[in-house]
Amino acid sequence: MFNGKLLAMAIRSRRLQLNYTQEYIAYKLNMSQNAYSKLELGYTAVTIGRFVEICSALEVDVYDMLKPVLQVA
Repeated sequence: MFNGKLLAMAIRSRRLQLNYTQEYIAYKLNMSQNAYSKLELGYTAVTIGRFVEICSALEVDVYDMLKPVLQVA
């Protein structure tokens, strides 16, 4: 089962690990800081394409970003 809130938390956690601001990542994704903030808070769903872009901006492999999110039943 996939949990979007966990994905949002994983994205935020990775950004903080890198000590990047929301403004910086939003700039790299060509979006506003407010829109990026909504992604991190889980208010806005992340498309697959946008997720790949986020992983690139956060310098992390897609699979590695998904590891803590996917739950094995």
